Order: sequence, then C-alpha cells, then structure tokens
Amino acid sequence: MIPALIFAAIAGVLVLVLWQRYRRLARERFIRQFALPRGLYERLRKRRPELELKDCALVARGLRQFFLAYLNSGCRFVAMPSQAVDDLWHEFILYTRAYEAFCGQAFGGFLHHTPAVMLSPDKRNNEGLRRVWWQCCKEENIDPRSPLRLPLLFAIDAKLGIADGFVYKPDCKALQGSETGTAHCGADFSDSSIDGGTDGFADGAADGSGDGGGCGGGCGGGGD
Repeated sequence: MIPALIFAAIAGVLVLVLWQRYRRLARERFIRQFALPRGLYERLRKRRPELELKDCALVARGLRQFFLAYLNSGCRFVAMPSQAVDDLWHEFILYTRAYEAFCGQAFGGFLHHTPAVMLSPDKRNNEGLRRVWWQCCKEENIDPRSPLRLPLLFAIDAKLGIADGFVYKPDCKALQGSETGTAHCGADFSDSSIDGGTDGFADGAADGSGDGGGCGGGCGGGGD
C-alpha cells in the first residue's frame, strides 16, 4: 500500500513538472509568434522619426526578447535596458485590450511598465537589469560574465543610433581611456562593486524554468 502511494506521489510530481514545462514552452512560443497590433510601428516612428520600418522590426525583436526574459526569470522584477524598445513597449500598452490579452496568455498576469534604466546605485533597478541580462545572454549563447558581444536588447540603442539611447560594451577594456559615464560593459552585471551586490544575476541558472511558466495572479514585472 505504502509503495503504491509513494509511486503515485512521484508520478504526480512528475506530471506537474512536465505540465509546467509544457506551459512555459507554450508561452515562449506565443511570445515569439504574437502579431503586434496594426499601426504600432507607425506610432513608434512618430516618437522616433529617424527609424525605418526595418528598424522598427528590429526593435520589436528586442521587445520580444525582453518579454521572454521576464517569462523565463519566473516573472520576477525586470528592468528595461533600451530606450527604443521602451518606446515600443509604451506604445503597445496604449492598445489596452490587446496588451492585457497578450499579458494574460504570455505570463498569466499583467506586466506593468517602468521607464528604461541603466546600471546605477539603485539596487532595485540593477536587480531587474541583471536578471534581463542573464536571460538575454542565455538565449543568445553568450557568457554573461565574460561576454564577447552584446545580446540584441542591450546593443540596439547604439546599433540604431538612438540619440538618448543607452550604450553598452561587451568588454570593459573597450572603455579604457573613454568617458565611462556614457557606457557600461557587460561584465558590470556580475561586478558587486557597482552597488555592493549582484541581486538578480543568475536567477534560475540551474534550469531557467522560473516558476513553471507563469506568475499566477501576481505579475509585477516592470514594477511590482
């Protein structure tokens, strides 16, 4: 009797784990394939008239990468590292019904917006940035501690020449002899000297599964 109960308990746990993994992968697929609302690129170009349509498509890829980072970090607090992508996110939110429906299917709850930020003495924002950095690097097979290149979300502002954009470099040596106040290097995310800690860095490093694919009823995201 007891062995049967143990077997049933193990089987139940296994089914739950497999279901959570399936659900997370389904949410990932939805985020990658979701069609953004019609007219969204036009709204972005009103904010950023220097952007061509192909540039808008690249910004949209960056936004999807941010959403995937949030999902795969278990819907923990995340911060936005790109001004251009932040603009598109903000415009998307203005399509209130479409955005709410997207969040429900992608995360299981609402992802709130907060402005784009760079590494600073603010530990809370840095925690969110480090979390996004780790997940973006993981997606692009980049070593988050010693990156040879930047993931898209951290490279896009410089790539598109965004006037007020945030600039990152993959290698700290590239900043020697320059104004380090205008840029950060990828290795800064694992450097505790930035704010005395590395909160958020390497969360979910073991399997990246987060909380199993959603945040239930408590999505905080950009600002819980």
